[in-house]
Amino acid sequence: MSTREKTSIETLLEEEVLTQNEIVLFNDDVNTFDHVIDTLIYACEHTAEQAEQCALLVHYKGKCTVKTGEYDDLKPRCTMLLNAGLSAEIV
Repeated sequence: MSTREKTSIETLLEEEVLTQNEIVLFNDDVNTFDHVIDTLIYACEHTAEQAEQCALLVHYKGKCTVKTGEYDDLKPRCTMLLNAGLSAEIV
């Protein structure tokens, strides 16, 4: 085994594996588009355009990933969505 191969293998082992979680928002027949958009702007720090696009995707597709990141960041955001009456979960 050459020195170059050995160094390459060691470098690969040192890389940190990052796991990304997602908040998935689900469609319902209760909340208005305006409420969903306002809540996404507040809880997920979306722009108005991002929030509107997510609301449309949820409406037509049934669900949409609205935020990705580390679990500790997503947990309070998901709680805000749930407290606002939206259906969401972290996956």
